[in-house]
Amino acid sequence: MNPKYSVHETGPRIEQFLRQIIANGKFQLDFSIESGDHSHPDFETPDIIVKFTGSDVDLLLANKAELLLALELVTQEMLRLHSDDHSRISFDANDYRALRIEELRASAVVAAEKVKHTGAPFRFNPMNSRERRVLHIALRNESELRSESAGTGPWRHVVIYPAGMASLPDPPPPPPERFRRPDDRGDSRGGPRRPGFGDRGGRGGDRGNRRPPRRPR
Repeated sequence: MNPKYSVHETGPRIEQFLRQIIANGKFQLDFSIESGDHSHPDFETPDIIVKFTGSDVDLLLANKAELLLALELVTQEMLRLHSDDHSRISFDANDYRALRIEELRASAVVAAEKVKHTGAPFRFNPMNSRERRVLHIALRNESELRSESAGTGPWRHVVIYPAGMASLPDPPPPPPERFRRPDDRGDSRGGPRRPGFGDRGGRGGDRGNRRPPRRPR
């Protein structure tokens, strides 16, 4: 992949954008903008890599680097990168990228062995296009298996099939939180709510809403 973005031309725009986010968020972070790291050429060849340091790096890497990846995505949107070019701008901290690649490769090996043993397909959790690509490349030499991406939007994921098995229908995405029924939220003990116990109009009702019996005259 020939470089399309350079530190000299694109770096100042990235720096100005990130400085504003860091200041507004009051994060204790600093960063450097460098030419891409091609130490894993089979998986990633970014043109530019942004490396973060500082006492709030742990916040960036919490929950599988959720905040780091969010910063990367909004920066790509600010630059108006086409989705095909997202892999050209990469964010990193504490070598998270290299460690994540190794983790995904190991997961691919374990999942492949499971599919070979059981003959049943294996679905990974949803992940971004860059991580899905790591899985596909890790499995490309498996003659007994095939991998494909399934699902849409944030629920897109990788499925491993035995080589001769047809693709299965995509599972439905989970409903948005605001559309879930009250009964799906569970009670304070973690179990499903039971109708009629503490709900107005339900069977048994709330004792505080009952009228006291009339006294005989």
